[in-house]
Amino acid sequence: MKTKRMILLALAGAVLLLQGSGTVAAAGGTDTLRIYSVETGEYSDLAYVRKSPKEWRQILGGERYHILREEGTERPFTGELWDNHREGIYRCAGCGTDLFLSRTKYESGTGWPSFYEPVDPGNIREVKDNSFFMRRTEVECARCGGHLGHVFTDGPQPTGLRYCINSASLVFAARSLEQAPFSKEG
Repeated sequence: MKTKRMILLALAGAVLLLQGSGTVAAAGGTDTLRIYSVETGEYSDLAYVRKSPKEWRQILGGERYHILREEGTERPFTGELWDNHREGIYRCAGCGTDLFLSRTKYESGTGWPSFYEPVDPGNIREVKDNSFFMRRTEVECARCGGHLGHVFTDGPQPTGLRYCINSASLVFAARSLEQAPFSKEG
């Protein structure tokens, strides 16, 4: 009995460790997922992005690594993109996945970029977060597992959601969203 419990604890610990490093295979055993691209206006089956902590640290640098890989948070009103009003696409700073469009960004007064919906629900992943004695929903990049921020239910219509995202977890690509293929067709 003691041996079974030790094995189960070891397996549970291994799963948690692998989840934190982004090396767990996707549900169903596949190594790809469907990601929507604003540039092409199409879905593509893309590989999950998996890297060691050392590789992520080299690619991202200090602050981005802390936020994307260690679930950190930048101070409000300090990020590069919180007050950005240009037209374009907000992408994951870890892997380049399209996450949010400028037309869904709004002034929430929080000091972080806030959006009322993602480019596509499949491009992000929502995870229950009970850290710091709070019940929240964490938002991660579906492709690389990078921590983006949190989603709350106090946003504007049409969704009532507020995706409160760290600037350092994003890169911005200025684009006109008026012409195809840059806009998603419903």
